[in-house]
Amino acid sequence: QVQLVESGGGLVQAGGSLRLSCAASGNIFIINDMGWYRQAPGKQRELVAVISRGGSTHYADSVKGRFTISRDNAKSTVYLQMNSLKPEDTAVYYCNARVITTTGIHEYGYWGQGTQVTVSS
Repeated sequence: QVQLVESGGGLVQAGGSLRLSCAASGNIFIINDMGWYRQAPGKQRELVAVISRGGSTHYADSVKGRFTISRDNAKSTVYLQMNSLKPEDTAVYYCNARVITTTGIHEYGYWGQGTQVTVSS
């Protein structure tokens, strides 16, 4: 099995910064795309940013220029640096990883447990 453990959420004032981390562990052969999603109360989960194994990135329009996704393949970890935070960024942030395990041949998506980010105005 594969586990994703997130950290770094919290409460911050508008204009502030937070850095989220997500470490993957378990029966991992290779991790392809890694990404961050978020879900605000009463809304659907949405993509925030995704990064390929080779480092190509894609961002939601709402976070472009403010958030930066990065990864350390040696540590099986993905990061999300969030700057210039706004109250509308308040949500539970979830890490996702597309993984091929050591016991399988197919890629599956795994989720972390989520970390709360609250931005006060």
